[in-house]
Amino acid sequence: MNPILNIKNIVIAFPTKTEENKVVHNISFHLNKNEILGIVGESGSGKSVTALSILGLLPKKKAQYSGKVMFQEQNLITFSEKRFRNIRGNKISMIFQEPMSSLNPSLTCGYQVLEILLEHTNVSTSVAKKEVIKLFNQVKLPRAEQIFKQYPHQISGGQKQRVMIAMAIACKPKILIADEPTTALDVTVQKEIILLLRELQQETEMSIIFITHDLALISEIANRVLVMYKGVIVEQGNVEQVFKNPIHDYTKALIHSKPSLNVRLRILPTIDSYLVKNKQHLTSEIQNVKFISKKERENHHKILYAKPPLLEIKNLATYFTSKKHTVKAVDAVSLKLYEGETLGLVGESGCGKTTLGRTILGLEKATKGTILYQNKNITSLNKKERRKLSKEIQIIFQDPFSSLNPRILVGEAILEPMLVHGLYKSNKERKKKVFDILEKVGLDEAHYYRYPHEFSGGQRQRIGIARTIALQPKLIICDESVSALDVSVQAQVLNLLNDLKYDFKFTYIFISHDLAVVKYMADQLAVMNQGKIEEIGDADAVYANPKTEYTKTLIDAIPKGI
Repeated sequence: MNPILNIKNIVIAFPTKTEENKVVHNISFHLNKNEILGIVGESGSGKSVTALSILGLLPKKKAQYSGKVMFQEQNLITFSEKRFRNIRGNKISMIFQEPMSSLNPSLTCGYQVLEILLEHTNVSTSVAKKEVIKLFNQVKLPRAEQIFKQYPHQISGGQKQRVMIAMAIACKPKILIADEPTTALDVTVQKEIILLLRELQQETEMSIIFITHDLALISEIANRVLVMYKGVIVEQGNVEQVFKNPIHDYTKALIHSKPSLNVRLRILPTIDSYLVKNKQHLTSEIQNVKFISKKERENHHKILYAKPPLLEIKNLATYFTSKKHTVKAVDAVSLKLYEGETLGLVGESGCGKTTLGRTILGLEKATKGTILYQNKNITSLNKKERRKLSKEIQIIFQDPFSSLNPRILVGEAILEPMLVHGLYKSNKERKKKVFDILEKVGLDEAHYYRYPHEFSGGQRQRIGIARTIALQPKLIICDESVSALDVSVQAQVLNLLNDLKYDFKFTYIFISHDLAVVKYMADQLAVMNQGKIEEIGDADAVYANPKTEYTKTLIDAIPKGI
């Protein structure tokens, strides 16, 4: 043990007039030299605020914190803003979760890294520029000199994250804090970033604190792990020990909430289902988890595929044309979707899966090809016909907060589509129906009278689902609808979607870049790449025996855990 950073008895609170509101409760841990330390926990567990307190980035007027953050025999908590400027980006750096909001959209990528070098070193601008190009090559950015001159909006999410990493390592820091650096990224890009951080750590011997809510991901990168829950460290140890022999119920729940790649569970366990039970019950629950057998699945599919398809897509193309070039977002796609089926649609960002969903909905105009819904061509409907069809085909968006009006009560937002489509005789009847739907998605009548900002991420996603099912559609497109959620909240929402599917006989197109989640949800799996269907078939069969190199790469990139 050779600690480079010592955290002692840290307490963090955001007091209000009425309550103390502690978010981190007297925690202590250390980071060794040349070590990658993982910190795992859900949103609200205190992991990010702990990281921000190390660099003095908590809002001074709102946050109160005490304890010691010992670095190079100095307590950083006592540092003024002026003294922190010499530390930040120089000796301790941070990679934030969302690179788009962390990078300045009005400055080129190269200049933003150049700035760091000019601030903390004595080199000339020309020498600093050469160093930035070298850093861009080091973080494996393609066309380093071109990206130097480009703005953040001109490069992909994975490339933006690499620019952030280049910025963070520019001054060869002793410590790098990576706060959920891969959450919004495709599984293949995520793997590349993980490998890159490991390589950089071995080259430079810097210490890394890697923060995430995904335990399987931690197993790919960290030496040691801390598990945080409600502002307390509930478990810590080397990664293998914590993974194979978890002690705390919360750690067990985190491990089991992620869909398994090897077996198909009937219901995903959630944090709540673990923590409300005593240890004896818990052990028996883990041992008696119910699985869907291969025979059961085969029988279900036999019934499912005996009927005619609900939706049939033939040779569909959606192109976006500018003066300079044409982007073939969807290109010659053909597939069939059956009533009661869940079709999983996977692929990296930019592969065309969201455009395909939007074209089915009529939000994008098809360039050519046919979409048959209940054997009727819906590719060129007029406005009145499209509106009528929108009752039948609905969408659940990735970000429920931006798709809800912040000024409208949640209950009214759910009631509004019923009113537009003339469902039920009166508002009184509609309101009663909204109460029933809220209960169905795990909320209650009191939630009708609240605004979107008063809910957690998981609750907002439930509201988004409630609004979608208010019209009793036949087909629902779930567009990355669980990708931004913590692993246990994700488990709750996936369970809810499956329950609703059987209760209301819904048919889903489930779009995601997370193959583990799609495999759990899907009957059939379609893999998209550069606008085309790369491979399609039974979800279990595609996962077990991928036919194309692209699908193999996607599967290999999934964090498997130990």
